[in-house]
Amino acid sequence: MFVPPAGVRPGSLPLALLTGLVLVVAAPGCAEESRNGVEEETPAAQQTPAQEAASEDPEEVQVEIQDEYMEDVDQVARDPRVQQAFRIIEELEPWTMENLITITEIPAPPFMEDERAEAYLAMLEEIGVDEAYRDDEGNVIAVRRGTVGDRLLVASGHLDTVFPEGTDVTVQFRGDTLYAPGVGDDSRGLAVLLTVLRAMNEAEIRTEGDIWFVGTVGEEGLGDLRGVKHLFRDGGPQIDAFISVDGGGDARVINQALGSRRYRVTFQGPGGHSWGAFGLGNPAHALGRAIELFDEGAADFVREGPRTSYNVGRIGGGTSVNSIPFEAWMEVDMRSIDQDRLQGIDALFLETMQRALEEQNQRVLDGPRLEVDVDQVGDRPSGEIDPSTPFVQRTLATVAHFGFEPQLGRASTDSNVPISMGIPSVTIGRGGAGDGAHSLDEWWLNEDGHIAIQRTLLLVTAEAGLVRD
Repeated sequence: MFVPPAGVRPGSLPLALLTGLVLVVAAPGCAEESRNGVEEETPAAQQTPAQEAASEDPEEVQVEIQDEYMEDVDQVARDPRVQQAFRIIEELEPWTMENLITITEIPAPPFMEDERAEAYLAMLEEIGVDEAYRDDEGNVIAVRRGTVGDRLLVASGHLDTVFPEGTDVTVQFRGDTLYAPGVGDDSRGLAVLLTVLRAMNEAEIRTEGDIWFVGTVGEEGLGDLRGVKHLFRDGGPQIDAFISVDGGGDARVINQALGSRRYRVTFQGPGGHSWGAFGLGNPAHALGRAIELFDEGAADFVREGPRTSYNVGRIGGGTSVNSIPFEAWMEVDMRSIDQDRLQGIDALFLETMQRALEEQNQRVLDGPRLEVDVDQVGDRPSGEIDPSTPFVQRTLATVAHFGFEPQLGRASTDSNVPISMGIPSVTIGRGGAGDGAHSLDEWWLNEDGHIAIQRTLLLVTAEAGLVRD
């Protein structure tokens, strides 16, 4: 069991002041892919000089953990069954590691999560739940019913990885460190949930509310949160609170969703020889014009208001240097901490695509006019759950209970969807140490990894309502 620093009793820390990572001055290019596997903002302390200059007046969000939530969490943690569950989690460390390796070595490329999902479903059923199944989108759902059942808490990790079919996902050991694509993101999150469920069962912890242990599909990239969007669809289950175990660290609590819009834009024409067919509409020229017009307008747009960014990440097309291409394409990513600003830059983008098409068609000397296909390939909503919300307060209290100073943050995770709907939701870390997410050299080390599992169990139990003896 975790032992706090000398002289510090879990739950006895002074009320923590938390510093959020939100910057009020917009600046393009300040968002990054976290090395821990979730998309998050660059903390001010890690910004480049250019980023720092563009965000001169960072807003510090200070939040106090209210006494009632510290007391509530401490009381739950002192319950003999929860103490027993904490001990079980430590005893299950070898079993948890076995599960992590098993899950990691089952490929789960984008839109190809079925093999891992079926294996995860079998793991949950073997531990013991009241009901387990896969829904219409492919999510794995294991139901642990409460004694009252008037509330529903979802605890989730995502099944998919970013790696294409054929990637070698064999786990390699270098000393005590595990190396494999996806070993942290989010195989570890899935393993955490299995151990939480088993410890609750073996310690005979009962809750008033229902708990769903869920493995979601489509969290990464062009999966566009399709699994969690299905959970929160119109007419879907009434979910009262949502936890995603994703990303690293023991102190971070994500209560703010970084929204994004993503497009693939393809300009099309007849194509032809660069000399013999000169005068035909050129999709590559139209693409260049579109990028220039969008960059000019977007650069002005992001200079004011809530932080917003844009990026042309990929371009392609054409067959040879002496051929007029029949198509030219680009993929574009736009983000904002504010949903209205995200919609604003989205509208600007769509307008400039049409403007570029019209302007380029004025230069066509021969043949048909160019066409453009604007395909939205991503829509992740923004939002924020107020830090004073009971669920966020309870989450912060569970972090503080184990001797850490909680840190609020913003990221792009499965929690984006419920956060945007105002449903109490957080993303918490999977614990241990790790790096290299989304790379072939991803690694994870079991450095006090049991603490994250204990913290997750404590949060799940406190939020679902421990049934007192």
